[in-house]
Amino acid sequence: MEPWFCVIDKQKGDHFVSDLADKQVLVQFAKDVIEKHGHVDYLINNALPLMKGIDECSYEEFQYALSVGVTAPFYLTKLFVPHFLKGAAIVNISSSRDRMSQPQTESYTAAKGGIAALTHALAVSLAGKVRVNSISPGWIDTAYTVHEGPDASQQPAGRVGNSLDIANMVLYLCSDKAGFITGENIYIDGGMTRQMIYHGDNGWTLKQTNNE
Repeated sequence: MEPWFCVIDKQKGDHFVSDLADKQVLVQFAKDVIEKHGHVDYLINNALPLMKGIDECSYEEFQYALSVGVTAPFYLTKLFVPHFLKGAAIVNISSSRDRMSQPQTESYTAAKGGIAALTHALAVSLAGKVRVNSISPGWIDTAYTVHEGPDASQQPAGRVGNSLDIANMVLYLCSDKAGFITGENIYIDGGMTRQMIYHGDNGWTLKQTNNE
């Protein structure tokens, strides 16, 4: 039997086109999936939340980021719970920003931190029925650009990541080979979050600028 994929995205294309932040959209999408296929094997939550910081992000924009990044994955899971087959898996895409930040990224960072925490909560609640894991990517270049110089050498792995680095882990976590893994958040970031950085050490220097 040919595999089938059901996608929901705001981008135009040959899929369910709509906004994950809308509860009724989630209800309709889940209804369509079950009516067409009758069950769910895997759920991959990979929507991109809005990224705005505390200086510019409004209340409504912050709520929207959480709706896309945390509420939608939670509610889709809830809608699909009765329909997951034995051995089903959920993979949530978090970010290395769930534990480290750049300035003015609060809405995105909060959403990614939220989905990482949601992952282990769901894994416990769905124990014995669905395995739930998350992935925290670092710098992933979806255009497969080969970066050289400091952009590459700063990373312990020696290069910037690409989409296949993440996709291959998603496939693994959905496979029987990962049958004893649940509730985990796996970092795929070239080792960046494990690298200690001090001014003047290993070529790292802090250049202070006047932001006034």
